[in-house]
Amino acid sequence: MGQPMVLWRTKEEEESVTGDIALMLAILAISVLLFIVDWLRVDVVALLVLLALIVTGLVTPTEAFAGFSSPAVVTVWAIFIVSGGLLHTGVANLVADRLLQIAGTRITRLTGLLMTTVGLMSGVMNNVGATAVLLPSVVSMSRRVRINPSRLLLPLAYGSLLGGMTTLIGTPPNILVSDALRTAGLQPFSLLDFAPVGLVALVAGVVYMVLVGSRLLPDRSPAERLAEVAGPDVDIIDLYRLGERLFRARIPYGSVLIGETLAESGLRQDFELSVIGIERGGESRLAPTRDFILRRGDVLLIEGMVDNLVWAEATGRLEVQPEVGVADKDLQSGAIGVAEVLLSPHSRLVGKTLSDIQFREKYNLSVLAILRDGRPRRTGLAELPLRFGDTLLVQGPRHSFRILQREPDFVVLGDSGEAPAIRSGKAPLAAGLVLLMLVLVIPGWLPIMAAALLAGVLMVITGCLTMDEAYQAIEWKAVFLVAGTLPLGIAMENTGTAEYLASLMVDAVGGLGPMAVLVGFYILTNLLTQFMSNAASTVLIAPIAIGAARQIGGDPRTLLMCVAVAASAGFLTPVAHQSNVLVMGPGGYRFGDYLKMGLPLDLITLAVVVIVLPLVFPWP
Repeated sequence: MGQPMVLWRTKEEEESVTGDIALMLAILAISVLLFIVDWLRVDVVALLVLLALIVTGLVTPTEAFAGFSSPAVVTVWAIFIVSGGLLHTGVANLVADRLLQIAGTRITRLTGLLMTTVGLMSGVMNNVGATAVLLPSVVSMSRRVRINPSRLLLPLAYGSLLGGMTTLIGTPPNILVSDALRTAGLQPFSLLDFAPVGLVALVAGVVYMVLVGSRLLPDRSPAERLAEVAGPDVDIIDLYRLGERLFRARIPYGSVLIGETLAESGLRQDFELSVIGIERGGESRLAPTRDFILRRGDVLLIEGMVDNLVWAEATGRLEVQPEVGVADKDLQSGAIGVAEVLLSPHSRLVGKTLSDIQFREKYNLSVLAILRDGRPRRTGLAELPLRFGDTLLVQGPRHSFRILQREPDFVVLGDSGEAPAIRSGKAPLAAGLVLLMLVLVIPGWLPIMAAALLAGVLMVITGCLTMDEAYQAIEWKAVFLVAGTLPLGIAMENTGTAEYLASLMVDAVGGLGPMAVLVGFYILTNLLTQFMSNAASTVLIAPIAIGAARQIGGDPRTLLMCVAVAASAGFLTPVAHQSNVLVMGPGGYRFGDYLKMGLPLDLITLAVVVIVLPLVFPWP
């Protein structure tokens, strides 16, 4: 496996190599910084890295753009399509429904079944997709059995991360380390090479969470996290602190609003006030339409800033009734409801505003507040760029929730009254195509790239999903991230940077023995992945790991599998993985909850790597 050592270089060659390594280290340092601070999107950073490598001459243009045709990249987006087929045909939903039927109400049993189910799902589909499928059902179930979602949602996210470790296609880091082996001229991993380590880690994680973790999980509602309000009866007003922005105001005699429609009133445009309900003659009409005609004596339920309301009152349009409070029941009726909505993992709306997408006009729903980073936003919502992990509190006709639930950009939490439109008749076919993919890959009849692409194409041909849905199922940010950062590995090899950094690592911990090298690479990769994309951390560390393994005479496959598992173990921070971000708002979690719950799980995973991995792939 080793390569011949270069014993002699000319002075000019030494100076060139030293300069290239320094330049490569500078690019690495800047890219890691940009990935961590999140000033730019990760895919934009990846493309900037690619361009920097071309401009500096560290890679040729051909080498730089080879990542877009790499088997790893093709496999990643093909698996996204296969996952989309499972979602659109309801296969994943059927698994979730069955789980809820047999889970019962015991928290430990429910936790174990939930983690096992999402873990097995994550082995054959995108793990954040598996989390998103189960999330609404878990939130709904927690309400029915009267437990806080915080007791279930973090185990859900962690189960998806552990499940991704079990197969080659479970998560991008596994695919990337396999591609790194292929690029280095070594035998890549097969589909089930990860199973011994991944399954043991999954089982150990479930046992930990059931026996210990379930006692450490926070038992708080999102309302308690936001407002520090105790008790189980906190309503949606307290949850989003809407009481500070909800008012009643009467249309007085002589108001210019009399006879005008809501659209003509200018309350939204001129005063940034949203009318979410109207009381007339003892009857209440919630979520009135834009063509609703206002009359003298109407009492408007208004959301907005008090200063703007006072301004509207000063113009004679309204007469504020500050002594009348607003309760949760004032926002809902038989036909009108309130729901929490998340941006889906593959939402196209990230970075866009509600005004850009004409949310109110398109869905006939009003956004009352947006929960972001644990804090509610209630003003300037129309022009606030949306971010992944935002929770939107929307109000409007209940049938609009069902329309919203069919949109691939959103995940509606709780009971929305109707399941999203799926092609349930195609479910057996979609499941069969996934089985076909596995049958072709396990005995080695087709490489994983070809088998995944075949399954994805057949999903479209057989009508499991449309071609447009296939494009939308692909997480293009992840694809460009992987394709843009793959040339880093080539540049690190070309310049000798990988060998240089590997020597530093071996010098630092190699004296403690080969096992210390294994532990050192796990810790290094794991720390990086807590604050940057696991794909990016894998691409950065993989060439260094290959160099280190060769220097100590070990099997690179062992060290690369360690790197992949460490990159997938993003348990310590909410930003380590999209699954963590997805459950943060609905679960009411703080940053510290991830560290408290995730650190023992991270140490358990490290122990599995140290004990089990050398038994599967021998390590000196």
